[in-house]
Amino acid sequence: MNLTTARLVELRRDARIERDALLEHRGRLGEDPADALSGTPSVDELVVCAIRDEMLEDRDQLAEFSMARLAARGSGPDAAVHRRNADLVEFALLREIAASVPQLAIAVWGVAHHLDVGGDPEGGSSTEGTTPGP
Repeated sequence: MNLTTARLVELRRDARIERDALLEHRGRLGEDPADALSGTPSVDELVVCAIRDEMLEDRDQLAEFSMARLAARGSGPDAAVHRRNADLVEFALLREIAASVPQLAIAVWGVAHHLDVGGDPEGGSSTEGTTPGP
């Protein structure tokens, strides 16, 4: 992955606009500003998500990944397997982003905090004892 400084600046500018729009929307809905601020991703977290999506698209995996995420939301017997597989793919991409763009490493781990990449390979949700790292 090769991300230029100019591209990072552009992504941060776009993410700042997106974050402002999210905060405005939540404010117009009457949400407490403190809750809105704490529940909205940071600019760099939005950049990480954009880079992740670009990487999936460049590798022709975006549709497959999206379908796995959709299947993971279901109540079927394979939902946990789909969730874990999608989490593992996303975690690998996030590690690659952190290694390639060190200034986004903190944001990467902020995005990765919800992923289940440890524990039972049959879809268990334990992440105890795992320490995500680049």
